[in-house]
Amino acid sequence: MSAAKRGKVQSMFASVRRYRMDPLGVDELITRVEQEFVPIVSKSPGFVAYYAVDAGNGIVTSISIFEDQKGAEQSSLAAADWVGRRIASLLPTPPEITAGEVRVAKTR
Repeated sequence: MSAAKRGKVQSMFASVRRYRMDPLGVDELITRVEQEFVPIVSKSPGFVAYYAVDAGNGIVTSISIFEDQKGAEQSSLAAADWVGRRIASLLPTPPEITAGEVRVAKTR
């Protein structure tokens, strides 16, 4: 079945990053992300949305959505640079990163 028949109207790409950290540092991380990183990522070409999810027990997941792969890739580079400069001390290990084309999407 073609993408059009499945209801897919527009191409989108997502980048999901899963961070593990000391639970005591989560509030500091979220504050820095909101104040410093969101303004950076939201200026990336093709930006659609950004979400930071506190999953509990020191796990924070971020989800970035872009109109195209180029924007998603630029976002990943910006995130890696920002993490290295601003929050590396809060993160004992690198994030797990998953990125790719959004194949199914439904919004209100």
